[in-house]
Amino acid sequence: MTTKSITLKRRSADKIPVFDREPVDPETRVAAREIVTEVRDDQAALRRYAEKLDGLPEGAPLVLERSQLDRACDEIEESDRELLERTAERIDAFATAQRGTLDTVTVAVPGGRAGQEVAAVSVAGCYAPGGRYPLPSSVLMTAVTARAAGVEEIWVASPNPGPLMRAAAAIAGADGMLCAGGAHAIAAMAYGCGGVSPCAVIVGPGNRWVTAAKQVVSGRVAIDLLAGPSELVVLADGSADPCLIAADLLAQAEHDPEALPVLVALEEGLIESVEEALGEQLSSLPTRDIAVEALKNGYAVLAEEREEAVALCNRLAPEHLQVMTRDPGEWAERLDHYGALFIGSRSAEVFGDYGVGPNHTLPTGGSARAFGGLSVFSFLRIRTWLELDEADPDLIEDTARLARLEGLEAHARAAEARRG
Repeated sequence: MTTKSITLKRRSADKIPVFDREPVDPETRVAAREIVTEVRDDQAALRRYAEKLDGLPEGAPLVLERSQLDRACDEIEESDRELLERTAERIDAFATAQRGTLDTVTVAVPGGRAGQEVAAVSVAGCYAPGGRYPLPSSVLMTAVTARAAGVEEIWVASPNPGPLMRAAAAIAGADGMLCAGGAHAIAAMAYGCGGVSPCAVIVGPGNRWVTAAKQVVSGRVAIDLLAGPSELVVLADGSADPCLIAADLLAQAEHDPEALPVLVALEEGLIESVEEALGEQLSSLPTRDIAVEALKNGYAVLAEEREEAVALCNRLAPEHLQVMTRDPGEWAERLDHYGALFIGSRSAEVFGDYGVGPNHTLPTGGSARAFGGLSVFSFLRIRTWLELDEADPDLIEDTARLARLEGLEAHARAAEARRG
């Protein structure tokens, strides 16, 4: 494959399996568990890994306090600071609206009341990648959302804590930053190492080491999801602009050589037009080497009819699903499984990446059939309560009877002890 002539692999719609890519390979999972255990048992291991793997200078601070993050806002260009602030405001507006959809509930029950309270966790850890591309957008997406949920203490971890990342953390309202990445950073946030408070939830995208470590600690803390390489499915008919389709596929492809860009076309000629546009745009793309590798993972599918296209998209359940058709709203009503849906040619997936409102931390590998993306709900707990003024005789009888059906006599007696 060259940047002058791009040919997407052709796949038949009826022969495409569901996305079922494991986010972590077994070897990485085992190695990540060893790192997590070492950091848990020996806090000095955190610094050793940060210096060895992240390039942390010997003796440099592992943790930056809020005042140090605030100073970074003066180190970056004013226009960059204003950009981060505008993006944070949009993310906060959407997250705050999400938070407003949940409320306390009180329900009458026999003899009294029951209900729920919605409460944020006290401490959250937000991971922001810093490898190939440091991502201040991920700092904003995670930490701003946590603050909108009502989290009291927020930690950001990144292996590349440059001025832009530190400023983003300050603007997002983080209380501190851990200057480390990978499995050792996840362990530090889970167990409270190096000056970081133990976190009740850890969120944010990362490489396979981050994902593996999140899986390892998930029994101790809550996590958002186990995300693998990024995915985009573009569903398009002949009304779509091939140049826009190519631009969107390349935007996804430049993330990672393992990214998966897919075109589901309703007209054969569209595929050739998109391939031509891909070749032209790649010729001047600075990240073309990465994008070309990702395009090798991807493919194009010709759907014979609408039903086939809808069924295919629902079966794939991709991270990002972009609809570029004459009637995108009608298509959207029939699409059920996706991390995030982008309706119409103007609704570029990159707007979702960069803070138009909804979060960009999303399920991959077909897991959108079971999970949603990061949101304020990732930081919230539903706590239920019961308050009875009197013991209802029927409730006592039903409770005791059901307990004895299960062979739990002490349960039955505890209910019957409430008889007046």
